[in-house]
Amino acid sequence: MNAERTAPSKTAATTAAKTAVVTGAGSGIGRAVALELLRAGWSVALAGRREETLRETAALAAAPPSDGASPSPGDSGDPGPAGTPADRTLCARTDVAVPEDVAALFAATHDRFGRLDLLFNNAGTFGPGGVPVDELPYDAWRHVVDTNLNGAFLCAQAAFRQMKEQDPQGGRIINNGSISAHVPRPLSVAYTATKHALSGLTKSLSLDGRPYRIAVGQIDIGNAATDMTERMRSGILQANGELAVEPVMDVADVARTVRHMAELPLEANVQFATVLATAMPYVGRG
Repeated sequence: MNAERTAPSKTAATTAAKTAVVTGAGSGIGRAVALELLRAGWSVALAGRREETLRETAALAAAPPSDGASPSPGDSGDPGPAGTPADRTLCARTDVAVPEDVAALFAATHDRFGRLDLLFNNAGTFGPGGVPVDELPYDAWRHVVDTNLNGAFLCAQAAFRQMKEQDPQGGRIINNGSISAHVPRPLSVAYTATKHALSGLTKSLSLDGRPYRIAVGQIDIGNAATDMTERMRSGILQANGELAVEPVMDVADVARTVRHMAELPLEANVQFATVLATAMPYVGRG
């Protein structure tokens, strides 16, 4: 794992801003959540396998919002009480399936920011889509399991350890599940199995975290508009064997939901949240 500051300033090391680790921060939901947190004044360690996309996320955080909204503290070069987004950003190239990478990520976060308030456990892969279960190569199955489940466990374990040991004690872990944690899509056995397992991980961590003020919840997302869901716009296989175009929603709505969950006091927790495109086939799916 390579960790790199986006600017040489050490302002963030002494800031009172809360600190988050966001995995899969180089694209999609992870990028949207990282930007939402940075623009709200959080310090964020951006983790992902490609350093260039992490730098792109960091650059976007430093730019003014493109939606015409008023800048939050720290946007547009205004340092605000917590410093600029560049001061509050750490880029850390990380493969969450590699224990040494994960250990290095959380060590770098601690060294840079001093504590950890949030892990958004987001990194994941769908794997090869449209492959019948009897034809799915074991290597493909293992890759999905290593990323979606083993990687989520390794990151949660490292975050749990740091939150338990730090003073003040505690923090929050938000796992990115999926509506596939409830109902599957056709020909998605690896993805669906890992997302069901992630729900069990969330519940177990939530129980084990109680004595240490560690709140653990999960957000199950359906059809947020990202590169991963681009196929929804052209037609995707349904349970009846037909192809159908499905509606998508703005990924920014997911990011705002995660921020709401993250900024609750530790005495309150959203155990499970489901956020989806209103008209997508979920209720009654299959």
